[in-house]
Formats: sequence, C-alpha cells, structure tokens
Amino acid sequence: MSTKIRLQRNGRKSYAFYSVVIADVRAPRDGKFIEKIGTYNPNTDPATIDLNFERALYWVQVGAQPTDTVRNILSREGVYMKKHLLGGVAKGAFGEAEVETKFNAWKENKQKSLETIKSKNLDVKKADLKVRLEAEQKINEEKAKVLAERKAAELAEQAAEVVKATAAANAVAKEAAAAAADAPAVTEDVAAPIEESKPAE
Repeated sequence: MSTKIRLQRNGRKSYAFYSVVIADVRAPRDGKFIEKIGTYNPNTDPATIDLNFERALYWVQVGAQPTDTVRNILSREGVYMKKHLLGGVAKGAFGEAEVETKFNAWKENKQKSLETIKSKNLDVKKADLKVRLEAEQKINEEKAKVLAERKAAELAEQAAEVVKATAAANAVAKEAAAAAADAPAVTEDVAAPIEESKPAE
C-alpha cells in the first residue's frame, strides 16, 4: 500500500486550518486516514505548526511521500535534516552523539532566524501603524481646522446680525427723537376761575 503525508482540511469557510495525516493515496482528501501526526494553521503570522516529530520522522524513513506543502512543513521543522544526519550515522560518517549536537545547533540557528523574521514583521507592522496614525492625525487636524473656520464664520455672521439689528434700533430711535423734536409744543391754557355774580337782594 502506497502512503502519502498530506493535509486534511478543517475549519470554517474563509478560515481553514489543516491536520497533517498519513493516508492511502487512494483515499479522498478529507476521508479515511491511517494516523494524524500534527496540525498546520496558516492563518497566523508566521504559520503555526504542531508536529509529532518522532512519528513524522518514522513515516519519512519508511518511505511515505509528502505533498509539496507538507514537504515544506517537514523541512521547516527539521525532519529532513534529522533524516539526513541519521543517514550519515548509517554510513559511519559520525556517531549518534554528534547527530544530536549538529541537529540542536541547526535548530537553534533556525529558531534565531524565525525570531528575526518575527521581529522584522513586528517592526513593519509598527511602522505601518505609525504611518496610518500620522495620516489619521493629519486628517483630524484638517477636519478640526475646517470646523473652526466654519464656527468662526458663523460667529462673525451672528455678530454682523447683532450689529445690523443694533444699527436698525438706533436708526428707529433717532427717527423717533427727530419726530419728537419737529412736533409743535403743546401749551395748556389755565383759565381763571369765573366768579359767579350774586343776585341782588
């Protein structure tokens, strides 16, 4: 029976994550499988991989053929590096203790490079966030400036209306004063009391 190491899709629409499984080549993608050896979540940055290293190494050594994506995953996790080193032990190039030393050194180097990539991604995100924040602050300043100009225009308009109303009131008052000045003065005649003549006795 020919076996493959492939991805089995899980998750919801637009958010897929995968199981790394050992399956018969005749089985459908999401069908029956022999063994599940890990998970792969490409939605995170960088992608999250949880792999049973020993079982993955075992299946690679017995001849299971990985798909292209799974080959990249296994290579990133060091399965093929360990297989290569164990091949050197089988040929007598070096001992098992040396294999562990070389593999740990490779793993540390790989971890450092991953940390570098993470820090670069974080720096890029921070720079992008800073640019967006500055652009947003600039837009807010422009909006505040336009709003201040509009309020100043409204206040100037209101002041002009007040001045206009005051001028109109003053004009009316002046007209009333002028009309009062032009009118003839009214004099009151005080009539002397009329003495009643007494009838003769």
